[in-house]
Amino acid sequence: MLYKRMPIEIESPEEFGYDKVLYNLSESSVTDLKMSDLQLSLDNLELSYVPHKGNFEFRQAIANEFNLQHPDNVLLTNGAAGALFIVNTALLTAADHLVIVRPNYATNIEVPRAICCDISFIDLAFEEGWRLDPRKIAEAIRPNTKLISITTPHNPTGMLMTQAEIDAVVHIAEQHNIFLLVDETYRDACFKTPYPIIATRSSQVISVASLSKAYGLPGLRMGWLITQNEVLMELFLAAKEMIYISNSALDEAVACQFYLRKEKFIPHISRKCLKNFEILQTWLTKETRVEAILPEGGVVCFLRMKQDLQVDTNRFYHLLLHEYKTMVGPGHWFDMPDTYLRVGFGYTTADVFEKGLECISKAMDKSLS
Repeated sequence: MLYKRMPIEIESPEEFGYDKVLYNLSESSVTDLKMSDLQLSLDNLELSYVPHKGNFEFRQAIANEFNLQHPDNVLLTNGAAGALFIVNTALLTAADHLVIVRPNYATNIEVPRAICCDISFIDLAFEEGWRLDPRKIAEAIRPNTKLISITTPHNPTGMLMTQAEIDAVVHIAEQHNIFLLVDETYRDACFKTPYPIIATRSSQVISVASLSKAYGLPGLRMGWLITQNEVLMELFLAAKEMIYISNSALDEAVACQFYLRKEKFIPHISRKCLKNFEILQTWLTKETRVEAILPEGGVVCFLRMKQDLQVDTNRFYHLLLHEYKTMVGPGHWFDMPDTYLRVGFGYTTADVFEKGLECISKAMDKSLS
């Protein structure tokens, strides 16, 4: 492994300092919840080791929701990032080949790079509505391809794969006897994903999700991976045990109690996200120097500065952050040019979100050549 810090983490608001950002449009999740919001009962929690696969009641609840055969199809992990690390390091070596969609959440790309495996990128294009063409995945398959990695709903674009597109990619994985990793972290965020988790389709598929993005609990570091493949699950459990044995008993207890009552929180979260989404749509009709394919899932939108503009992007991001105290996700966080920027509409209040968008316009005013 060749570890290297990722720009999305180096430049993140938690590293830069939340107190230095007035308008945080860089977050890719909904508003963080507080312990007082959850009304938990933890007095009798024993702070011992927990089962290595994770809290049984929690795994059973996940299995029931997604119509899985058994809670043993679920492995609780240290966030979705922990699940992605386990899957990639368990399945890939420097001798293997990966096919992955780009742009993408940094961990999905940088962990395979750290492993030094061969990588073929399937580049999504703004001009094609960020749609994924399964034929490009099929054309990229090699004899040593071990894994296909996709994301739906997609981060950073909000693209949602269709049923037909998913069926085609699953078929490719089965046809070539390779594994398909699907990051489904955003499936319950703002817009409801209309189909079952993809791991229910085939034993070749691994689905990953968490409580961070859709529910505002990133501080719990609670995620999971799902597979119907018993051999794979044993491999992933071995990897987890070698890395950190088990999750925190406290994190799992809090996560389980929340998950069993999550429907209570969803209406408020959704209303807030959809209000900001409406504000974003209104702003886009006025701010004609940027363009966007409106998201179909999740709480992020990947904007593009129009190609005929002469924008000094270095000056733009510097002014935006240091003069206007506004943070967005620049394109290089996602292996893309900085004429692209990700805006999250799930995190802030409507007032803060609207002012943050206005600051983007002001920074552009001062950055045009």
